[in-house]
Amino acid sequence: MFELLLCSMLTILPDYLFRRYGQGKRIGRDITLYTVWYELRWGITACLLLTVSLITMIFYFHPSAQTATAIFRTVTIMPEATGRVEEVFIGLNQKVEAGSPLFRLDNSEQQAALETARRRVAEVEAGIKVAQTELIGVDGQIKEAQGAYQTAVDEYEMKAQLLTNNAVARREVERLATTIDGRKGALDATVAKKLTLETQIAVQLPAQRASAEAALAQAQVELDKTIVRAGVAGTVQQFTLRRGDVVNAMLRPAGILVPEGAGQSTLIAGFGQIEAQVMKKGMIAEATCIGKPFTIIPMVVTDVQEVIAAGQLRATDQLIDVQQTAQPGTLTVFLQPLYPGGLNGVPPGSSCIANAYTNNHDALADPNIGKVRWFALHMVDAVGLVHAMILRIQALLLPVQTLVLSGH
Repeated sequence: MFELLLCSMLTILPDYLFRRYGQGKRIGRDITLYTVWYELRWGITACLLLTVSLITMIFYFHPSAQTATAIFRTVTIMPEATGRVEEVFIGLNQKVEAGSPLFRLDNSEQQAALETARRRVAEVEAGIKVAQTELIGVDGQIKEAQGAYQTAVDEYEMKAQLLTNNAVARREVERLATTIDGRKGALDATVAKKLTLETQIAVQLPAQRASAEAALAQAQVELDKTIVRAGVAGTVQQFTLRRGDVVNAMLRPAGILVPEGAGQSTLIAGFGQIEAQVMKKGMIAEATCIGKPFTIIPMVVTDVQEVIAAGQLRATDQLIDVQQTAQPGTLTVFLQPLYPGGLNGVPPGSSCIANAYTNNHDALADPNIGKVRWFALHMVDAVGLVHAMILRIQALLLPVQTLVLSGH
């Protein structure tokens, strides 16, 4: 309607003034309701053509989205394992800080596993002390074996010397030689036992202790998992857990956590596909939201999604008919406030109306621009004012349309 009134001022009004003062015709006598089309046909035709052209230009170069939303991300509250609720630490709609405990599951099994892991660590520590004590005993056995071996060697050498003088029997010398071999074997076995104990103390038992400590740490982690904590600061919603409830990570979450500041930084708008060549990152935009009426929020386009969500394909057990996706999707555009705190007071999830405006300032600053192009770009930028006025009218009428005309 606004475009029609504007175009009529440039077409129908001059045509009427020419008929009235140039040709002397007057309304009610020469220009009647029956002859209005014939008398003002040039102005009416030009008005309709100019109106259609103006509307097309406005909505193409300065696109509008009726489906802008302050979308926010929620965090599902759920444990990492299935369990029965033993204790609840918070209430409904309560604000929590990051890391705050929310509820605790039954941890009797995890406590038992943790105690078993502790006992295993203590067992390995005791084994290390026993091995160290045995090592001290083996040192005494080595000294004893060395003494026995040396005694046998000395006795053998003495008897061997006497054998040269035929003072002892050869059988006695051979027995002593056999005794030396036995004592040497006993000494080697004791030394090998010491090496075995040293290897156990230096390698095997520390490895067993490390494994036991890792099992202890794992048991502690499993025990800590029974206490579900808030991952981020925010407000807990739909949290109605009570002691005795069973929660499941796949089928039954505990509630929803709405992070602080959710939905207060970005608007996501769906523009028509025809504006794909016009929408650019960095464009100035404006928005008005139902949750904050009578307010125009300056925005800026921060990103434009490169794909249309309606055309996505996911593998299923049925062939896809393209006709099922015949309804065109929208171009997803991300808008952020031009000034800090621009979305303050806008409830997360609010529905908004957004306008984006084409800016040809850089092209107009080119000294080599042609006059026709200069005029066309100036006209494109100028008609953006019309769309800005329409958005402000929508901001004024939005409460009336929502509360009165929609049958509230």
